[in-house]
Amino acid sequence: MKTKQLLLVSLLILGSTPLFAQQSGITRFPLQTQEFNVPGRIAIQARVEIEPGIEGAKHTHPGLEMAYVIEGQLEVKVDGQPTRTYKAGEAFSVAEGVVHAATNTGTVVTKLLTTYLVEVGKPLATPFK
Repeated sequence: MKTKQLLLVSLLILGSTPLFAQQSGITRFPLQTQEFNVPGRIAIQARVEIEPGIEGAKHTHPGLEMAYVIEGQLEVKVDGQPTRTYKAGEAFSVAEGVVHAATNTGTVVTKLLTTYLVEVGKPLATPFK
């Protein structure tokens, strides 16, 4: 796929997922989308900003999520694991299909660099009820 087509795909995925479009206090900025050597998978990278006190909805991804905290702090709840707080300079990942949620427990906007290695054609995130 050409670079422009990949960026369009990532914009559609990030913009059309109800979890992302309707989550007040969380803003995602698509940065790049790349194919890689795993058939049927795509890499999407985004900058994410979470306002203080905002708790993200529980959700899953159709692939691996990797995040690096640029600024602020984030409490991350991953099913089957103890809740953990990540601060600027720390990274974490969440495996495919695992239910998780995050809350900005700090006093400043938390900024993340997030990379998703997900299945092509599936929503980037699915809310968990």
